[in-house]
Amino acid sequence: MIKNLINNTLKAIIIYSLLVFTVGCQNKEKYDDVSGFIKLETYFKNQLAKSSEVSDSLNSSTSLNEKKRLYKKARMHFKKVEPILAYIDSDSYFYLNQPNLLKVEEEDFTDIKIKQPTGFQVIEETLFDETVDVEELKKNVALTSNRIKFIHKNQHLKFLKKHHVLWIVRDAINRVALTGITGFDSPVLENSLVESTTVYNSVKEIISFFENEFQDEKLFFQWNKQLDSNINALSKSTFQKFDRYTFIKENTHQSLILWHKIVKNWQVEFPFEKAIYNNATNLFTDKTFNINYFTDQKGNPIEADKVALGKTLFNDTSLSNDKTMSCATCHKQELYFTDGLAKSPGTTRNSPTLFYAALQKGFFHDKRTGSLEGQVVDVVNNLNEFHLSLNDLEKRVLENSTYQETFEKVYAEPINNQLIRNAIASYIMSLTPFNSKFDKNMQGKENSLTQSEKNGFNLFMGKAKCATCHFAPLFNGLVPTVFKESELELIGVPNSKDTINAIVSTDLGRYGIYKTEQKKHFFKTPTIRNIEKTAPYMHNGVYTTLEEIVDFYNKGGAAGLGIELEFQTLPSDKLNLTNQEKKDLVAFMKTLTDKI
Repeated sequence: MIKNLINNTLKAIIIYSLLVFTVGCQNKEKYDDVSGFIKLETYFKNQLAKSSEVSDSLNSSTSLNEKKRLYKKARMHFKKVEPILAYIDSDSYFYLNQPNLLKVEEEDFTDIKIKQPTGFQVIEETLFDETVDVEELKKNVALTSNRIKFIHKNQHLKFLKKHHVLWIVRDAINRVALTGITGFDSPVLENSLVESTTVYNSVKEIISFFENEFQDEKLFFQWNKQLDSNINALSKSTFQKFDRYTFIKENTHQSLILWHKIVKNWQVEFPFEKAIYNNATNLFTDKTFNINYFTDQKGNPIEADKVALGKTLFNDTSLSNDKTMSCATCHKQELYFTDGLAKSPGTTRNSPTLFYAALQKGFFHDKRTGSLEGQVVDVVNNLNEFHLSLNDLEKRVLENSTYQETFEKVYAEPINNQLIRNAIASYIMSLTPFNSKFDKNMQGKENSLTQSEKNGFNLFMGKAKCATCHFAPLFNGLVPTVFKESELELIGVPNSKDTINAIVSTDLGRYGIYKTEQKKHFFKTPTIRNIEKTAPYMHNGVYTTLEEIVDFYNKGGAAGLGIELEFQTLPSDKLNLTNQEKKDLVAFMKTLTDKI
């Protein structure tokens, strides 16, 4: 059946090619441009067909070893198509490559969906388990293969233009660096470097389809030479020993520099900015992320005068009911916008840093609001915080004649509560400095990292599996490369430091919003940037040192403490970190401290 699909696809594309040639034979440049897209679609369809065909063979095979071999082969064909599929159909890509975790979608109280996972990661964990559930394996292989066939039949690339191709390539480069080499989607086999090599070979193939677009042959040669260097770096190491720090600093960033040169060489203009600016050539700078992607504000949300107004409002105690509390009460600048307490007064949770808070999708530990402005509303209305209505907040600001003049100057319109929230949000959006020791080294401004600190980063991104939840470069739960979801996790934070009679924290987290049973004890993954300065840690402030944090994860979270939680998302296996590796991890985390 799949061979027929391949043959039919090829026939259709050949006929289409002849038609294009007939119509456009007098315009060779136009024909060459179209032929690149024909090659791209042929490649896309063929790899999908092969992945599905091999998956079907997996199900028909009786040998366990043969099933394992066929899984890896089907997965490789999927990885070849990953750059294209992830861009044109992110939902299907996620379906095929989602973690083996229950998916809960909570739109509102009347629309809560509980979805069982499926796809390659589910197959991997089932097939390479000590005891293989044959029926479960067969079911998931069939579901995966059928989805691939559906994509093959219904998805096309006729809408693509040159700027789409370049976005596909850039996303692939970033995806390898931020998730591919971390073990994020190969949790059992840790086959990440081999798969990342496959992705880079695919990227090389994709650009080769458009060789005629290059006005400079030397640039095409440089590009291929760089990709070969990336492939060589990935292929000569093991998952445990791979130097991710050097790879990202030298290979990923150099690839982005050359990619930007290709953009200019092809004379491509992008119709809009994505989460990462189109001109970004480094993942660790304050010019990397497009703040407008994370807000509904119009214009420049971090204009100096708007930020200054927001800062004044942020520190103004007159905006609370009894005029004793401001935003800065719980988010003190000198404490890196925390309050240094296990739980903030009048609340049940630890006060998180506001550094990089703007660069996420979802706010508060339980992700109960979707914007910074919504976060302000929650604080204003909270009986234990500002305890005001939005109308009262507006009246308080109107009482100040200086505010009236400033708002008129900044916004050219009278004060209202929406603009008040807007200004405070702008101030918080400005708190993304990217000037830590680690950033400066990644930017090439310093060469000051110790070997222990580099080792710590490599552990964070590799063996310790930290980066499978705390994604670089933000080191929070915002998932690359689409950056549209901030993850919630169940790691099983204990109620106290007691490891003998450990019990899970009584705070039910996300469950408190929609009362979804499967979301008990789930909390948003916070950034670990500036973690050295923001103790105590976890939503309940239970841990006071970074060493305690590392020890908790090294044991396997709640499971390692003897706490049984059905939906724990943190792998329960011990990390088996050595004492030196633990020290290296802590050393790395301290390099993420910004200068303020």
